[in-house]
Amino acid sequence: MSANSSHPEDLLTPSEVAALFRVDPKTVTRWAKAGKLSCVKTLGGHRRYLASEVNALLEGVPIQRGPGNGQVAPGAAPA
Repeated sequence: MSANSSHPEDLLTPSEVAALFRVDPKTVTRWAKAGKLSCVKTLGGHRRYLASEVNALLEGVPIQRGPGNGQVAPGAAPA
């Protein structure tokens, strides 16, 4: 095991995210395609969502995209 994977970020499936927001999993996929929610694609092409980002959205914390890398910085100040 590498040193980088000692504290991996929790990932959620589209179904898990959909259950939290009480929407259809296809809606979660549409949010990702629209850029409203970032995702990580597995080697098999499946989407996974950062638990920290999903929890921040559930709590109403504004999410701002980080510069250049498409990453999300929860609670970042608006540009």
